[in-house]
Amino acid sequence: MNLSNLGLAGINAAQNRLQTAGHNINNVDTVGFNRQTVLSQTAGATGTHAGYIGRGVQAVTVQRAYDNFLYRQLVSAQTTGAALVSYGNEISQINNLFADRTVGISPALQNFFDSMQAAASAPADPAARQELLGRASALVGQINDSNGFLNSQRENINTQITTTVTQVNSYVERVRDLNAQIQTARATNPAHEPNDLLDQRDQLVSELSQLVDVQVTEQNGKVGLAVGNGQVLLGGDTVFPLHTQQSLADPTRVAIAYTVITADGSIAQVEMREDAIKGGKLGGLMTYRKDVLDSVQNELGRLAAGLALAVNDVHRTGTDLSGAPGGDVFSLGPIKVLFGARNGGDGSVSAEFSDANQLTGLDYRVTFEAGKYMVASLPNGKAIELPAGGGVVDGVKFTFDTTKTPAHGDSWVVQPTRDAAKSLQLVITDPAKLALAAPGTGTANGDIGLKLAQLQTDKTLGNGSMNLTEAFSKIVNKVGVLTQQNGTAAKAQVTLIEQNFAAQQALSGVNLDEEYVNLDRFQQQFRAASRLIDVSTTLFDTLLGLRN
Repeated sequence: MNLSNLGLAGINAAQNRLQTAGHNINNVDTVGFNRQTVLSQTAGATGTHAGYIGRGVQAVTVQRAYDNFLYRQLVSAQTTGAALVSYGNEISQINNLFADRTVGISPALQNFFDSMQAAASAPADPAARQELLGRASALVGQINDSNGFLNSQRENINTQITTTVTQVNSYVERVRDLNAQIQTARATNPAHEPNDLLDQRDQLVSELSQLVDVQVTEQNGKVGLAVGNGQVLLGGDTVFPLHTQQSLADPTRVAIAYTVITADGSIAQVEMREDAIKGGKLGGLMTYRKDVLDSVQNELGRLAAGLALAVNDVHRTGTDLSGAPGGDVFSLGPIKVLFGARNGGDGSVSAEFSDANQLTGLDYRVTFEAGKYMVASLPNGKAIELPAGGGVVDGVKFTFDTTKTPAHGDSWVVQPTRDAAKSLQLVITDPAKLALAAPGTGTANGDIGLKLAQLQTDKTLGNGSMNLTEAFSKIVNKVGVLTQQNGTAAKAQVTLIEQNFAAQQALSGVNLDEEYVNLDRFQQQFRAASRLIDVSTTLFDTLLGLRN
C-alpha cells in the first residue's frame, strides 16, 4: 500500500462524508428526514518486518440516526392529537351555538313564558295574545334552526369521513409503492440500507396515522397496516381499501367498511363498528358524532317533545275567546323508525309519545327473536320483552303490526326524539284560539294561562327532575364541559407532541451548526489526504531523479 493509495482512500472517505453532510444540510427542513452519517473503518494493515503498516480507511455504509421507539412515541402522540383537534373543531361549533345567552333557545324560552304570563294577566287583550303567538313562533324557529345546524353538521361530518377515507386509501397505496421500491433497492445493493426511502415510508405512515390510528407491522422488510380490530389495509403487496357507505342501521349516516376476500375468492365490504375506529382525524369525527352529536340532537328533541306535549296537555283543558275547547298549540311529526337493512320479514314497528316526563333521549333497538319482540336502549341497554301488540318503554309507546309476519332476527331502530326538534311546529295562528281561560269562566279569566306559564318551573322532564329551562341548560352544560375537557386534553397533547418531537429530533434531527463544523473538518481531511498524494508524487520524482 503506497502513499498514493492511502491518500486516495482518505479522499474517498472525506468526499463521502462531505456529500453526506451536504445532504443533511439540504434536508434540514425536510419533514421526516433523519440525519445521516458515514460509518467508516480501518482498511486493515499489511504485515512487514517493521510491523503492521496500515492501509488507510474505507467507508462501510451510510447510516440514518433513527430510533424506532422514539418514532413510535411521536406517531402515537400525533395520532391522539389529531383526534382531539377534529373532535374540538366540531364541538366548538355547537358550543358557540348554545352557549350564547343573548340569542338562541335560552332567551326564546324565557320570552315565551314571559309573554305567557303577560297574556294570562290580560287574557282579553288582543295585543298580549298576538305577542304570545309571536314569541311561540320565535321559539319554534330557534329550536328548528338549532336542529337544522346539527343536521348540517351531520352532513358535513359525512362528507369529511368520505374525504378522509379516500385520503387513507391513497396513503396506503403510496406505502405499498415504497415497500416495492425499498425491496428493489435492497435487492440491488443488499449490503446497504436505502435510508431516504425508509424515511419517506416512515413519514407516510406518520401522516396516515394522523388520519386514523393504524397498527404497523414489518415482515421481510415490508410494512403491513391494519386498523380497528385488526382489519388489514396493507398485507404484503395487496391493498385492502376502506370504503364508505350508508350505515345499515341508519341511512342518514356514513359508515366505514373494510375489504375482505370471501371463501369463493370474491371481494366484499364489511361495515365496521363505529367504536372500532380510533385515533386520527377519522377517529375524532366518529367519536364526536357518536358521543356528542347524536346525544345533543336527541336531548334537543326531548326538549321540543316535552314543550309540545306539556303545553298541549294544559292548553286542551282551557277555552278560547269564543268559549270553544282548546286544541293543540304545537305539533310533532311521527317518531323516526328505521327498518333493518337485512330484515327478511314484512314486520312493521311504529312508535308514539306516551309520557314526555319519562323520555330518556336514547335510541332503541327492537328485535324479533323466537317469536318475541325485545326492546333495548342503545348502545348497551338491557332488552325488555314486550307483548305481541306492543307496549310502553321510557315514555314511548311501541306498536307492532300483528297483521304482518317478521322473520327471526329482524330489527328496527327507533329514534323517539332525533327528529322532534325538526318537526316541531306552531299549530295555532289565530290569537283568539288561545285557550287561556278555565271552562265556563269567561274571557277575562286567565287560569289556564297561569298554568301554562307555570310550566317554566314545573318538573315536566327527566322523571320529574327538571323543567324545560333546566333541560336546555343541561344540554348547554354538557357541551360546555365536553368542550373544556377536549380543550384541556388538546393543550396537554400539544405539549406531549412537542416533547416527543424534541426527543426524536435530538437524536435524528439535523443540527446546522454541527454540520458546518463537520464540513470544515471533512474539508481538512480531504486536503490532508490530497497532501499524501502530493508527497507520494514528490518522493517518486525524487527516486526517479536518483537514477539519472
